[in-house]
Amino acid sequence: MRSLLEKRKDLEREQLERTCRLMNEAVLDCLVKGYEALISTVELPDGNDRHVMAATIHARADAIVTYNLKDFPAIILARHNLEAIHPDEFINYQIDIDEAAVVGAARACCERLKNPLKTGRDYLETLQSLSLPKTAAALKKFEEVISPIDPASDESSRAGATQGPGKVVPLRGRAAP
Repeated sequence: MRSLLEKRKDLEREQLERTCRLMNEAVLDCLVKGYEALISTVELPDGNDRHVMAATIHARADAIVTYNLKDFPAIILARHNLEAIHPDEFINYQIDIDEAAVVGAARACCERLKNPLKTGRDYLETLQSLSLPKTAAALKKFEEVISPIDPASDESSRAGATQGPGKVVPLRGRAAP
């Protein structure tokens, strides 16, 4: 969190703590415990990342999913049968495994973006801006399915004007006019 706050001046600690809490609550058993003794045995270019690798080893995971590939050299990870994977690659692996589940997850994420409401196109542009171009391209054909609002609805409704949000679009089809 410290590193992110240093890089992203637009974020507040409270925002990140809330996001972290929500992620921890959403995924059962997502927190790794008992890895602390391994931290001192891990060597990485950035010593502040040693806890990540120690937790990965302790959890017997196969990979570290990170944008920070340079600080997790393949030669060091290979000693522990680990690899570092960029989030764009990881999501694309998930698309190959279960495309419908990823599309459903993308729609659920898009539905939670309410300030302002976002269309499927807006969501895909956000993915692109987050250095997830392959993910955005793979989900492009599902733009209408991902969109929780009718993209043809009034622009002012997307901004949350008094008439309320645009029409909610069911996952399996478009809403009737």
